[in-house]
Order: sequence, then structure tokens, then C-alpha cells
Amino acid sequence: MKLTKEKWNQQLFHILAISFLAIKRTEAMSDPCNPSPCGANTQCISRDSRPVCVCLPGYWGNPLSYCQRGECAETRDCPGSRICRDYRCVDVCEGQCGAGASCTPRNHIPVCTCPPGYTGDALSSCRPFDPQELCNPSPCGRNTRCEVVNGVPTCSCLPGYVGAPLTGCNHECESDYDCPGSTKCSNFKCTQLCTPGTCAPNARCDVNNHRSLCTCPPGTFGDPYVSCNLECESHYDCPSGRPACSAGKCIDPCAQGVCGVGADCRVKERTTPVCSCPRDMTGDPFVSCRPFDKTDLCVPNPCGTNAQCTPGHDRTGKERPVCTCPPGYSGNALVHCRRGECSTDSECRYDQVCDGYQCLNACQNQCGIGAQCTARNHAAVCSCPPGTTGQPLARCNPVQPPVAAVRRGGRLFYEK
Repeated sequence: MKLTKEKWNQQLFHILAISFLAIKRTEAMSDPCNPSPCGANTQCISRDSRPVCVCLPGYWGNPLSYCQRGECAETRDCPGSRICRDYRCVDVCEGQCGAGASCTPRNHIPVCTCPPGYTGDALSSCRPFDPQELCNPSPCGRNTRCEVVNGVPTCSCLPGYVGAPLTGCNHECESDYDCPGSTKCSNFKCTQLCTPGTCAPNARCDVNNHRSLCTCPPGTFGDPYVSCNLECESHYDCPSGRPACSAGKCIDPCAQGVCGVGADCRVKERTTPVCSCPRDMTGDPFVSCRPFDKTDLCVPNPCGTNAQCTPGHDRTGKERPVCTCPPGYSGNALVHCRRGECSTDSECRYDQVCDGYQCLNACQNQCGIGAQCTARNHAAVCSCPPGTTGQPLARCNPVQPPVAAVRRGGRLFYEK
């Protein structure tokens, strides 16, 4: 039987299709990634006929089970204190600095420093800092001493030496003329001339050409090297204009500027200055006195506890402090203001109203004579009770019983 061209083509296509499917089935059986043994968001790669699972770019996790989308693709996607590593933002300081060092992240870069009180290489190790290291080697000159003061090496000359500690120190003096005018040279050291015992206890000591000169001060007399008599020995030796005896001299305690500007000063018990502002002024007598103004009426507050003070006037028009209780308080403002129970009806029970900052019965004295009252939502509702009639806000009267009437001869007659 001879095949037509069309049937031949059909058989050829069928043979080719079967061959292609056989090839694909063979390839699938030899491909370890078909079907893929990996988790979601992963890629399976065949290596040495073994499947290797990896997370897709931009993902991280366990590729055998599940990979989640990463926090970042590059470092600029992270905060300034972190960097992008394996699609995750991690601490930029992690494992970057040495032992004992501090790390400060700055724009995705770790900055390593040794903490206060430590020194060393912050990238390798920091150790406690010994302040005495600043003096070894000594930065000072000869005949000096190096000490660490508040973390700073400080140079000073040794006793008996003077000069510039940073360059070197020498003997303080070789003769009197190497010393200041009030001192003399003794054992290579400048010593004070006017020391205790040079002159009499109450004498005056002056220095002239590196020599001491003793004199009695004004108001005293005697031998300045032995004793000088004082102007006074007690307060009662002084006149009334200078009633206080101070260091053997009569003085006016109020003449030393102890009181403030505009203040008065009087002497109490001859020695104590007492400062006060004049009657028409106020202020701190030790600093300054000034004329009264309205605000001074309430300083200090003359009112009672919790009361407010405002400047005002009395009946004669004279300025006086006015005491009042603040909103929400009641009482005698001159003695004590106490906080009330309420300031609005809503702070009281439904059957009460706020009156004078107190919660009172809403029906109190609200209805007329004979009326009944019902409190509803902080309001009094008045009504006449059964058997009465009238205006419940004024008076309720009993209802009169009906009167029987009969008609006789075209006229009504009421029966009693």
C-alpha cells in the first residue's frame, strides 16, 4: 500500500514528537533540580549532578525551606549606624574595634576610640591610663618637680628655686637685690621682712630698701618695737559719733556703706548697724529702697490660705490689698479658702445642683406650697400632687368636690 504525502508527514511528525518527549524525559531524569528540592524564593543550581539551593538576589534565609526579602541591597539603604551585609542591615561597629575600645558609628563608618581614662590603639586594644605617664619623661626643666593635676602635667620649681619651670629654675636669690622690695635674701630664698614679732603687736611695719621700719599707727603712741597705745580698748572709750571700738580705733558702724541705696542706718548697742527703708519706701534695705507701688500691697500676701490678693481701695479711696477666694473655692478670704465640692452641676449627683461650690439638693426651696418636687438631671421638676391643682411653682390647692344640682321649673337648684 502506497502512503500519500500527507499521511507520511503525519507519521513523521508523530515519530519526531515521540523522540522529543523521550529525550526530555531522559534529561528530566538526569537533572537533579527537576523537580526543585529548594524552598520558596530560591534558585536550584546543578553541580556535579547534585542540587545546590541558593537564595535569589536580594533575599536571605535558609534556601532549603524559605528565603525572605532582604532589608537592603546596598549600605545606603540602612540607617547611618548600620551597613548592608548579605542583604541585611547589621551593626557597623560589630567586631571592628579593639578590646576595651568604644565604637561610634558615623555615616556607615565605625569610629574607634579609647574611652576616657584609657589609652592605646583603639583598633587593637585600650588599657587604663596612668596619669603619671605624662611626667615620664618629664617635660619640665632642671631643678623642677612634675606633678599631674587634673590630667595635665604641671611643672613647678623646687623649694628655694625660682624661674621658668618649663626651661629651668635657679636659686631664688643671691642677694637682697634679687628679691622684691618687701623681702630680703636669706639662705638663697626671699623671705618677708614684716613678719609677726618684727614690730610691736599693734605697730605698723613698713619696708624701705629691703629693711623693715616699725611705726605706731595714727591715734596711738609708744615704742613701735615694744608697744603702741591704742585709741580705745572698749566701746565705752569712744564718743557717740564713733561709738564702736574696732582694732583699737573708734569707728561709726554705719559709715562703712553696709546699707543699701536710700536706706536708713542706726547703730544698735554701739556696734551693730541696723538697716531699714524709710516709712514711705520699700525694698531690701541692704541693697536698695524704692517708693511703694500698688504691687507691694500684696507682697508678702496678707490674705488667708489659698486666697488671692489684688491691689484695691477702701471706702475712703485709700489703696488697700483686696483678698478674694479663687474660682472653685469658698470661705473667709482673710483666713482660709477651702476648695468646694464642685464648680458645675455635672460634678454633683443627678439629683443635686452646684450652688456656691457645694452640691445641694436640686429640689431645695424650688417648688410652691403644697407642690411636690422630683429631681431630674440636676433640675427640679415641680408638679401638683393628685387631688390638687394650681401653679406648682407658687401654690397647689385641693380640688373642690362636685356639687349636685336639680332643675325645677326651668331653674337649677344646688343641693348642699
